[in-house]
Amino acid sequence: MVSGEQTATEYIKHHLQNGQIGSGFWTWNVDTIVWSVLLGVLFLWSFRAVAKKASTGVPGKWQCFVEMIVEFVDKSVRESFHGKDKLIAPLALTIFVWIFLMNLMDLIPVDWLPSAAMYGAYWLGFVDDPHDVYMKVVPTTDLNTTFALSLSVFALIIIYSIKYKGLKGFTKEMTLTPFNHWALAPVNLVLESITLLAKPASLALRLFGNLYAGELIFILIAMMGLFQLPAHFIWAAFHIIVITLQAFIFMMLTIVYLSMASSEH
Repeated sequence: MVSGEQTATEYIKHHLQNGQIGSGFWTWNVDTIVWSVLLGVLFLWSFRAVAKKASTGVPGKWQCFVEMIVEFVDKSVRESFHGKDKLIAPLALTIFVWIFLMNLMDLIPVDWLPSAAMYGAYWLGFVDDPHDVYMKVVPTTDLNTTFALSLSVFALIIIYSIKYKGLKGFTKEMTLTPFNHWALAPVNLVLESITLLAKPASLALRLFGNLYAGELIFILIAMMGLFQLPAHFIWAAFHIIVITLQAFIFMMLTIVYLSMASSEH
């Protein structure tokens, strides 16, 4: 709920501001890093626990759920990746589950965790004003997170292109496509470079834009006072589709891009 010490504009700005340390280029969004790492550890720990306890007998509910996710991702990889590589399936599973968990934080009412951090820091004497504490709990609403993920995929695209086609083949692809003539090599290089760079940019901006917009709507709902909980749950029910779809799209595009990079033709 909006504090009496904050206007509506200040309230929105406060929720959209990351908790940061440092300055200039070396500014670190601490909340993004902490929540990303915690959710990554949660993913690894929970899936490892299932793998260690997996049995051929009647599986538990959590084991069934994890097996459904693994089979779904494995099927998606087999249908979309046309090469043979042991890294693709684990990579796709990690991308899907990790992004889904980061997106899922969007369903927690926007005031709960930031307010706990604000007043916890105030009561412990770390700050004089609780409003000096900032915390965003949805890592994918931070453009740094989505670009970090997409740049990792971009690096893999380059690596797989050189791995499967060789440096010579990758160079020919960049300079002799789409116009197969040496005189048009500079034009081809510009066109192919733009196409290549558009892949990580579109991945990052698509994920960020959808989650940022969803978070902004949750913030606006939180300003409704007593009516916020019914509205929150209605929007959250719809938003579950969005957060799942965005994780799936990022995973599928990664698989497709790496499949294209590993194609010899």
